[in-house]
Amino acid sequence: MDYTYLHHQIGLTLLHNVGPIRARHLIELLGGIEPLFTMKYKELHAITGYKKSFFQEMNRAKALVDAETTLNFVLNNSVHPIFFTDSTYPRRLRNCQDAPLLLYQKGDIDLNVNHWVSVVGTRSATNYGKAIVRELIASFQGKGITVVSGLALGIDGYVHNYCLEYGVPTVAVLGHGFDRVYPFQHKELSNRINDSGALITEFIPGTTPDRENFPKRNRIVAGMCDATIVIESKPRGGSLITADLANGYNRDVFAFPGSVFAETSAGCNRLIRNDQAHLIQSSNDFLRYMSWDESDKNTNSIQSKMFVELTEDQKVIVDAIRAKPVHIDMLSSVVAFPMSKLNASLTVLEMDGVIRQLPGKLYSVC
Repeated sequence: MDYTYLHHQIGLTLLHNVGPIRARHLIELLGGIEPLFTMKYKELHAITGYKKSFFQEMNRAKALVDAETTLNFVLNNSVHPIFFTDSTYPRRLRNCQDAPLLLYQKGDIDLNVNHWVSVVGTRSATNYGKAIVRELIASFQGKGITVVSGLALGIDGYVHNYCLEYGVPTVAVLGHGFDRVYPFQHKELSNRINDSGALITEFIPGTTPDRENFPKRNRIVAGMCDATIVIESKPRGGSLITADLANGYNRDVFAFPGSVFAETSAGCNRLIRNDQAHLIQSSNDFLRYMSWDESDKNTNSIQSKMFVELTEDQKVIVDAIRAKPVHIDMLSSVVAFPMSKLNASLTVLEMDGVIRQLPGKLYSVC
């Protein structure tokens, strides 16, 4: 491990007035992180066009001093830092413009395999919501699905607990640093998730679970998944923020309806009414919509469609998505085609029945 490079990565997240979007721009202009900490202000201004006062005010020295505490914590507490350029960074999240620069992970789950779905809901869960969670999670057994939630009381807690009960991989995203557990009632649950799943946060040790941290947490919950499911929500709450973020990331959002007289169903009912979520009434509805109910593809069908004569460009596209569904943004990067050319080729391949478009702008071989 390059400790100096990791030190700079952590320091980057602590610079004053430098968020994820601006940081990515600076790294692109400078060709890396190190120059941001080692170059003179005059040189940085000349290369980037940013004012010298901007670099002076970011307080590089303090950021590196503060980063040492986190660096030592990471090295001594089995924490895996994941920078946004690392291959282990969640590929779905990387496509989100405001994705965190650096994630901290405890646990060994690969963040880039299988299907990913976030399941969220109210802290005031009812027996109705709890029953939905159990049925949903039980149906995910053996289907290569990883479930993400926020470790909150209520629906989130039931989600993680049932995942552990049914052997479904689960990831908890935290709104604070790894030096504490919130809520404290979930300390044992977090330990169990750490043993068989993973805990993730973008917050350094010492960060308390303040209110403003949870919308940031929710963008990770939404962004690292293919879809989001809301199970019970009051008219206002964090699960609605997660649903809104998922829609903004062009992810599919689903909601279970509930009684018009139940406050805990008001948020879900509104999402459905406003066409912000697909109505589902069972796990089968969700799995069928996402095409995750098929244990294996029909090999004969695939082979027969491969008899369609493909152009060289089409072969490149099909080869890129043959192993697993690929998001159109990632596909464009892999095949290195202009988006207009890629869209035209995808349309022809769809019409010929060679590929199909899945929810969330994913493409797969038929």
